[in-house]
Amino acid sequence: MTVVLTDKLRREIGQHFVVGCHGHEVSEDVKVLIREYYVGNIILMKRNIQSVKQVHTIIQELQQIAKDSGHERPLMVGIDQENGLVSAFSSTSTYEAGTQFPGAMALAATGSVELAEQVSSATGHEMKLAGINWAYSPVADVNSDPRNPVIGVRSFGDNPKEVGLYATAVSRGLTAAGIAPSPKHFPGHGDTHVDSHLALPIIKKPLSSLLMMELSPFQSLIQSGCATIMTGHMALPLVTGDNTPCSLSKKITTDLLRGQMNFDGVVVTDCLEMEAVANGYGSERAAVLSLVAGADVAMICHTFARQRGAVLQTWEAVENGEWSVEELEGSSLRIEKLKERFAGSWEEVLGTKFDEERFKDLKKRNEELSKYAYAASIALVNGPLPSIPKEKGTVLVLTPEMESLNKAVDDAEGVLRTDGGQVRNTAGPSYLAFAAAIARRVASSQHIVYTSRDRLSPSGSDIKRASAVVFVTRNADRSPWQIGQLMEVLGQTGAPMVLVQSCGPYDLLSISGRLSVASIASFEYTRPALEAAAGVLFGESQGLGRVPVFSGRVGGVGGQ
Repeated sequence: MTVVLTDKLRREIGQHFVVGCHGHEVSEDVKVLIREYYVGNIILMKRNIQSVKQVHTIIQELQQIAKDSGHERPLMVGIDQENGLVSAFSSTSTYEAGTQFPGAMALAATGSVELAEQVSSATGHEMKLAGINWAYSPVADVNSDPRNPVIGVRSFGDNPKEVGLYATAVSRGLTAAGIAPSPKHFPGHGDTHVDSHLALPIIKKPLSSLLMMELSPFQSLIQSGCATIMTGHMALPLVTGDNTPCSLSKKITTDLLRGQMNFDGVVVTDCLEMEAVANGYGSERAAVLSLVAGADVAMICHTFARQRGAVLQTWEAVENGEWSVEELEGSSLRIEKLKERFAGSWEEVLGTKFDEERFKDLKKRNEELSKYAYAASIALVNGPLPSIPKEKGTVLVLTPEMESLNKAVDDAEGVLRTDGGQVRNTAGPSYLAFAAAIARRVASSQHIVYTSRDRLSPSGSDIKRASAVVFVTRNADRSPWQIGQLMEVLGQTGAPMVLVQSCGPYDLLSISGRLSVASIASFEYTRPALEAAAGVLFGESQGLGRVPVFSGRVGGVGGQ
């Protein structure tokens, strides 16, 4: 049966897409998508953020365009604000925006579910003042594979019950601030060492195992009433019978998530330009398949041609009956409820001036909360810490060159690269800030960026003269050359030494039991996390955090 595609149906279909745009102002492309294709949801990326006031301005303009184009309800405006390393709304070294708060694993390291809820509520209130009403957070993946290249410290840990507690707390905090949370990446991206930005992870686990591990946090979130859930691009052949990505599978979205787990909120896909789906299906066709599978909103973040093409192909799918009008209308009701709850009315959205004084006051209070949370997150992995001399000698700080290890974190637009693709800003602003934090505390310090190519100080002069050494690693389990350089330094100095694991707490697994060196973990290499680490190194705080993986055990190198 052929369906006549009316203007009403086109308008309704547009509400089932969330698209990204480029620049710090409203682009012509996104104007076309809202006006001519009735797209009802926008995702802002780090590339769109210049200041909170600027974000408020472009959201007001986007909402006015939608109203003038005849949209019945305001746009949902979302953003990847997990906090920690994925914080599109937070301030950076180049612009002043929202507060930088600890991410998932750092929050779990504090041991306080209440603090996690408080932090998410605080960041939610900042976003709400800017006009944002949807956060693609929390990460509800259980990071059961230490080799995971894309989740890692974005997860609350490897214990499904703990992950559920913290993810639910973050969901509550965001909801209380008027922000729709979107736990991700259903049904779970934790037990894989394949990055779905680059390829399709295939996880060969039966449903019984998934229910005990991956699905447990999502079940807790559903029971708590979370408004939306994001589906991920991984295959579960023992559940679906084939290698169809979960985001495109009716057995996952409709049968499992809605039918078996009783989720009645809005389902949004992860970005359909990721290679896990784009390679095999194309973003446009993947959008159709995801909606037919039971998703409510298909996400396409980057390319106008793909965004437009996806809407056009969905028009065709409704016309030829591949996506039935009944399914479309049922899905539309869920989106309407979401917008009624979180987007509000046109009167509430439009004409509101940015309250700069209120934001400044909120930011001041939130910076204190952030400082407290980061201090509580630093974990002593192997102690006791040696005393670092402040007045005599030179403290040597060794930080790794920046590598692209996590596409969700490292390959944001604006990263400087050579023609060969190597990251050019090899020190990294956070590590420069860490070296400066140590320099402020001692009479003399030296910062060296060590690399995979050059042996550290062959003569040993810099290392041998040091009165203390602070050696920083970043995911050394996947860059073992860092461990090689660590061993080189240990062979050249007898000075007090501390290892700072600045991201995943898995760095020393390869030498477990063979080495004893004082070590702390910061769980992320953001500026405030490394500032808090410096405070622990110099006894200003105690490093009372806990490592939320390895079943929560904290021990020496041999006890991880």
